Amino acid sequence: MRDLKYKNKILDLSLLLNQAQKPIQILDAVKWNEEIEVALIKSKFKELPKIDYGLRPLKYDPEKKLQEFKELRLKITNDLGGGDPLGDILIRNCKQYEDVVRMLMKRGKAEFYDYSKKLYGSPNEIMNDGKTKLSDLASNMDKLLNSLEESQLGALYEKNMTAEMVVDKLRARLEKYFVGENIKVKLSDGIISDASAGADYIKIKNGMMFSPRDLDTFEVHEGWVHLGTTLNGLDQPYAKWLSKGPPCSTVTQEGLAVTMELFNFALFPRRAKRLNDRMLACKIAEDGANLLEVIEFYREKGQSDIQAIRNAGRIFRGANLEGGSPFTKDIAYLKGFVMIYNFLRSTIKEGRADLIPFLFAGKATLEDLPVLYEFHKEGVITLPKYLPPQIKDLNGLAIWMAFSEFLSSMKLEDIMQEKKNNAEKNAA
Repeated sequence: MRDLKYKNKILDLSLLLNQAQKPIQILDAVKWNEEIEVALIKSKFKELPKIDYGLRPLKYDPEKKLQEFKELRLKITNDLGGGDPLGDILIRNCKQYEDVVRMLMKRGKAEFYDYSKKLYGSPNEIMNDGKTKLSDLASNMDKLLNSLEESQLGALYEKNMTAEMVVDKLRARLEKYFVGENIKVKLSDGIISDASAGADYIKIKNGMMFSPRDLDTFEVHEGWVHLGTTLNGLDQPYAKWLSKGPPCSTVTQEGLAVTMELFNFALFPRRAKRLNDRMLACKIAEDGANLLEVIEFYREKGQSDIQAIRNAGRIFRGANLEGGSPFTKDIAYLKGFVMIYNFLRSTIKEGRADLIPFLFAGKATLEDLPVLYEFHKEGVITLPKYLPPQIKDLNGLAIWMAFSEFLSSMKLEDIMQEKKNNAEKNAA
């Protein structure tokens, strides 16, 4: 067991890191105003808008902020010694925030993409099997999702709930899940997505209509995962840094949220298409498509002009509008899903299901989990307070993954070919 002196050092360093990163608000720094939408529509999507990020100054001196993180890294090494596993995570997070600052210093320039790719990845990167491109998943999913007809899959869920209704219903659900917490669910006019989670709140986009399925998604994605991991991080007695997410935790967070949607049957075709389209849009932008071409990509999918602008804008926030250097954060959903799903398969196969609950201990990466587990045994890290039912009791998930492991060895193409061969034999 670690002594109290060590634990208090982790607490002090965690609080310093949380304070240092506090003014760094990535999405706020690259946010577009409505004038950009107006200009695009006025030009009939013929002219790229002019975006001056100098009119949206950072809320801190970037050079001083870089120096602050550098000094904190030195302090971590001095206080914990070189090679301390928790110290290594804290130092990595400092470096991540430094790269965020450098990225935001390059808003509107091609160099912005260099840092985005370093922090979030690329749709053209190779996955952890060493051969599959991330974009291959999006291409395959596009064909499969387009072949699904929701009217043949069961009940059709109309968007018959106002944003106000969703706020009330979601608040009631989360009060039962986060017992004793002061959870706020409120309307917002200033978010791009339909819903967004903060430290102790969830925002729902005002003026929108939602379906019961949307409500289920918000409960699991924004509530159980994003809000849950924040509260679990805040509940840590020493490792308070786990309540704040550096970019390296974004992939884990979004992937975990999508995976939990799947396990709760809250992931439906329209929702999956939306996530998949983000990957495809990011890929064509990385391959050279400019903002206007990505807007057209979305318009060809039947989206309204405003929808298309806003979805394309997600890929070009902070980036050069000419193409080839997008903001790649939106690949996190599918990239993270693949990583989380394979992590669950491998940990269960290896008999390490004890690592799985630590996915919810806070804003961590998959690489952090063995360290968190070991320091849980040392009395530094606590088990997460709020866990979804599938994680509290892993029996069902273990069987799901056991079958998944076997079935993944069977090629669907071979099964379909055998079915075709048998049908031809019977017909003869």
